[in-house]
Amino acid sequence: MQTEINFDGIIGPSHNYAGLSHGNLAATKNRGLVARPRTAALEGVAKMRGNIALGLAQGILLPHARPDQRWLAGLATDYSAASPLLKAQALSASPMWAANAATVSPAPDTLDRRCHLTVANLVTMPHRSHEWPETLAQLRLAFAHPAFAVHGPVPAPFGDEGAANHMRLAPAHDAPGVEIFVYGDAGSPFPARQHREASEAIARSHGVQQALFVRQSEESIAAGAFHNDVVAVANGRVLFAHEQAFADKDRFYTDLRAALPQVEIVEVPASQIGLEDAIRSYLFNAQLATLPSGEMALIVPVEARAMPNVWNWLEAHIAGNGPIRRLEVVDVRQSMANGGGPACLRLRVVADPATIDPRFLVDAAKLDRIAAIIARHWPEQIAQDELGDPALIRTVEEARRALLEALEIVELIDR
Repeated sequence: MQTEINFDGIIGPSHNYAGLSHGNLAATKNRGLVARPRTAALEGVAKMRGNIALGLAQGILLPHARPDQRWLAGLATDYSAASPLLKAQALSASPMWAANAATVSPAPDTLDRRCHLTVANLVTMPHRSHEWPETLAQLRLAFAHPAFAVHGPVPAPFGDEGAANHMRLAPAHDAPGVEIFVYGDAGSPFPARQHREASEAIARSHGVQQALFVRQSEESIAAGAFHNDVVAVANGRVLFAHEQAFADKDRFYTDLRAALPQVEIVEVPASQIGLEDAIRSYLFNAQLATLPSGEMALIVPVEARAMPNVWNWLEAHIAGNGPIRRLEVVDVRQSMANGGGPACLRLRVVADPATIDPRFLVDAAKLDRIAAIIARHWPEQIAQDELGDPALIRTVEEARRALLEALEIVELIDR
């Protein structure tokens, strides 16, 4: 039976605050802070436990080999000889944000009735541009069944940042829907990371039958919404978005209602929650999920509850009998401080769980085993002046190996 599965990235043992992501205000603001990889990873595990308790299906994606010595070799250096900037870029734990792993088109939307996944090239940021080979290897393991088609990246220079700039609306997860590809244009102080050409190429490659291509507003990018999922999220028949998320929202909403007449658009007015507060709270970088009861829940970070105007709006929506019926609060502060909220940490895949490599699916007992490995092997903290420490590098490498061996996904150890 087709169902939605959230694949969360396990936060890797090299999690640190190097501030590498231009345009991600949280990441640059917190540059140089002491990071706590063990706490970060356990926060992520707790979020997954919460999803399972809500009755949601849960999967995992795994930390990448760090430092990425293959990437450094392509730059004619190695970690010991690299500059401080290259060291930080090679050690980045950014694959934790699984929303940037790939764009996913479920089988009901595609011409060949297979679920298609295209790995994101992430070419805009050097520290992320070397993620795709290992992400692709994981996707090809997890989704090796003929029910899936896994594609390589869109060629550079056309930037593609995966599901963070892609939404899907449908009457039900297993019914045909409309896929919304959100792209950016240059014009703000920060780079537009998703190119329309990349989005169009993915839609063609996947054989998407109903696709809309929508431009993100320049003001939202300038305010720090480096991906669409910082200002909008969709699930089932519901689009939840900020008033200033899209460049031409009236045309978009008209086209969307024509493609899916049942759509419910929940728009948050800028007069009640401005872009700055929406981005600081990560109100929209939330998981909007359909529970087994049929109720729709919004899984938000603690930062959203801490901002009175944001929390008041959410409570008023619930009290007003809107389509979102339940609020769940999760603590992912270590990820948030690096610029990634609950939605950043997960990739949504609609599929039959029986077609997925079971090593990439988790229940409460498996999460307990993962948490024990994290508690034993992940560094307690990493300061920026420690990035060149050989002892830290050994700890990071040994921690990842311990996790992959425990999960019996040894094919990835020497990638």
